Amino acid sequence: MKLNYTGKNYDISNTLKEVAEKKIGRLDKYFKDDVEGRVTFSSQKNLRIVEVTIFLPGVVLRAEEACDEMYTSIDRCVDALERQVRKYKTRLQKRNNTGETIRFENIEYEEPETPEEGPEIVRVKRFGLKPMSPEEAVLQMDLLGHNFFVFLDGETNEVQVVYKRKDGNYGLIEPEV
Repeated sequence: MKLNYTGKNYDISNTLKEVAEKKIGRLDKYFKDDVEGRVTFSSQKNLRIVEVTIFLPGVVLRAEEACDEMYTSIDRCVDALERQVRKYKTRLQKRNNTGETIRFENIEYEEPETPEEGPEIVRVKRFGLKPMSPEEAVLQMDLLGHNFFVFLDGETNEVQVVYKRKDGNYGLIEPEV
């Protein structure tokens, strides 16, 4: 696995990189090809935060854990990612006859411009819409750990939104013209 390391308000030591690479490398057994990942270390007050994002072909796996010690945060992140992989790998393979994972566009982040006065838009995200079914959108939403997901319906070619309801079920928002 190829990992890129970044630190926010935190200096990354070589020992920390080696430990992270070793522990996150446990996930290699779940992937056919060499995959890329991003590991972000940060510090806020007494918390040490580790965020690991793994870019599979078309799918993004992400886990973020905060603890008082960086090594514990790494362990918890790896455990969370391992649970995600085991939970969704079978589903992803069943959806595509070739055994590869299904394709989704990776979300790209763009820095927002600063407005002059009033309520501010603090973040702008841009992402490609790829046709998929609502079930695939729910799967991708769960993989990302988000509460909603915007997608292009493969049958109607319309933009739709799936969201997680408070009762644990999912909702679908369809546009009316």
